[in-house]
This record gives sequence, C-alpha cells and structure tokens, in this order.
Amino acid sequence: MTDPADLERVLRDLRACRVCREAPLYRPPLPHEPRPVIQAAATARLCLAGQAPGTRVHASGRPFTDPSGVRLRRWLGLDEAAFYDAAKVAIVPMGHCFPGLDAKGGDLPPRRECAPLWRPRVFAALPAVELVLAIGRHAQLWHLGAQAGATLSETMTNWREILDRPAWPRILPLPHPSWRNTMWLKRNPWFENELVPVLKREVARLMA
Repeated sequence: MTDPADLERVLRDLRACRVCREAPLYRPPLPHEPRPVIQAAATARLCLAGQAPGTRVHASGRPFTDPSGVRLRRWLGLDEAAFYDAAKVAIVPMGHCFPGLDAKGGDLPPRRECAPLWRPRVFAALPAVELVLAIGRHAQLWHLGAQAGATLSETMTNWREILDRPAWPRILPLPHPSWRNTMWLKRNPWFENELVPVLKREVARLMA
C-alpha cells in the first residue's frame, strides 16, 4: 500500500518546480513566476485530469475557480464543498502552471515539460483512483494514447466503449467546460442527455 508520505513528497517537489521558467525544453521560458496548481490526497477515488490553469486559477491558486468550473461542477452534480474535498477528488492538470497567453489573448497549450516530469510520480502516489475524467484533447491523448480518436468529437462519440474497456483506472473523456466549447455542446445535445447522467451516477458512487 502506498505511504501517504509519498504523495506529500511529490506535492512538495511539484510545488517547488521551476523547470519551465529556468530550464525550458520546448518554448521560451515561462513569462511569469510559476505557481503550480494541484489538488490531491492518497484517498481520492475520482481524478479530474484537466488542461492547465487559466488567468483566474493562476491568481487564486485553486483549480477551476472560473466559469468553466461552474459548468464542470454542474456536469458532475457536485457543490463546491464536495468538489474541493481533496480526500475524495484529485485535480491533476496536464500542465500545473498557467502557460501564458497567445497573440490573440487565448491560453497557450499546457507546457510540454510538465506531464512527463510529474504525471507518473503523481499517479503512482494516488493508488485509490478508480475513475479519471480526461477533460479536453490534451488529457485524452495522454490518458488514452492510441485509443483516442483523431479529433475530440471522435473520442467523445466513443465514450461508452472507452468507459467500459477493461482498464484501471477507468477513463471517461469529457470536453473542456470552457465557454469556447459552447457551440460544440449545442451541436451535440447527446452529451447532456446521455453522458452527463452516467457521469453523475459514477461520481455519486465514488463520493459515497
């Protein structure tokens, strides 16, 4: 059984990480001070695998403290108290620091240095996780590998097969709850009608 102290060591090291600022591999250095964001406890059975913090989360230091978090909590059927209960819900983004903005003012993709460096260590210290919600394309590619579709829509269409495959932990893909995906949600009403009820039942079971 994993020692809870193992996770504490990983979290301490992660929160002190400055790789993308001082030793970047793929892009210019992070243009601001790193502020790694994560929520985790060794007892968590549900893991939300997101993308990377945005400007509001960078300011708060707490995951999903923005409108996308409101939408995500509605999908999950959780209030804020349950959502931020680290003993039950781990939130492990693909990139732990805000990656900065592109020329159009949108968030840059998660830093590529982050996931290979921290993801194996974090998940090795989360032995109780039974379900990973792969939120958005970056998380789906990492957690599903070759089983991810060529597009987010293709992956989402196969959500039942992905959830039912004989793997541990189980994976359920979700679109990112950002306002940028509002049109996708309108074009795909099956998501709210078919997937969200299953999602809520799974979450309720894991939170019990």
